[in-house]
Amino acid sequence: MSRILIAEDELRVATFVEKGLKANGFTTAIVPTGHEAILLALDDTFDLILLDLGLPGKDGLLVIEELRGQGCSTPIIILTARDDVQDKVNGFELGADDYVTKPFRFEELLARVRTRIRTYRPLQSDSQDCVLSCGELVLDLRTRLATISDRPVELSSREFTLVETFIRHSNQVMSREQLLDHVWGYDYAPGSNVVDVYVGYLRKKLGAHLIETVRGMGYRMPS
Repeated sequence: MSRILIAEDELRVATFVEKGLKANGFTTAIVPTGHEAILLALDDTFDLILLDLGLPGKDGLLVIEELRGQGCSTPIIILTARDDVQDKVNGFELGADDYVTKPFRFEELLARVRTRIRTYRPLQSDSQDCVLSCGELVLDLRTRLATISDRPVELSSREFTLVETFIRHSNQVMSREQLLDHVWGYDYAPGSNVVDVYVGYLRKKLGAHLIETVRGMGYRMPS
């Protein structure tokens, strides 16, 4: 199981990212300052670091510089509200591997996280963890392909992430709010009907029986 260090001082963002990563099978640790990020990254083993540039104590760029200077090769994805080109250039020159600008969609962040971890740990691509299944439905996380009874089904990125969330929580009732958090992120209002719309899309593509409606509660994918 991959471990991810989240260095973020904004609690709302840190909690949102942590919930999404845990829902997708990762383990996490959160630190709110640059100093703590350096200490934990050097003292423990992580597969990836999500790093905010605007950390108190030590700026994220200084964190990258110090970690790389001390031989830490763990992939780093910068996660920040700064969108200045020079900040990006500085981050990459100091040793960052990727850059995600806030606000962001969780599915994009998740895709970048998986890509960096696969690059850092190439043997993981052969793991059975890269294939999820629920009954006749199979998802290949490496190729982002879905099949139902061995028949390929074309899914959009958002549809794929929604199906993945259902499979990882098979037999559990997922509320609309939970699905919004896991798939769409905090830039969607809790009252949005986007979940119902996408569930409708999936039922047309995969079969209505694969996603059950639990009245007054949400949706469930039976195993």
